[in-house]
Amino acid sequence: MYYLCLAYGDEAGWNSLSDGEKQEVLAQDAVIRDRGNVMSAVQTQVTSVRNWNKKLDLREEPFLQQNLPLAGFAVIEAKNRSEVVKLVSNTPCARAQGVIEIREFWNIGNVVTSPRD
Repeated sequence: MYYLCLAYGDEAGWNSLSDGEKQEVLAQDAVIRDRGNVMSAVQTQVTSVRNWNKKLDLREEPFLQQNLPLAGFAVIEAKNRSEVVKLVSNTPCARAQGVIEIREFWNIGNVVTSPRD
């Protein structure tokens, strides 16, 4: 199964971690990437796109407002939700006063995966 993981967090949370904790959580990111999963931080600039009634509405702001900004995402292949929780529970946002939102893919018909070594 595939899961979309949205990571919310901010610089203040990251800065609250010790140098050792930062190394630990970055090492967990590497574990997830080494499994062949897609994972990336995102920039703060955002464009929201809506096309309702053939009227294009572009806004340079998030469509939904959150207490924490979207900081990154991952697409993780795992046996079940418990495995995903275990993988992301020690990543930067989960440990740095942020949160990880996990959503299972509904249909993976055209998902492209990278080859695993």
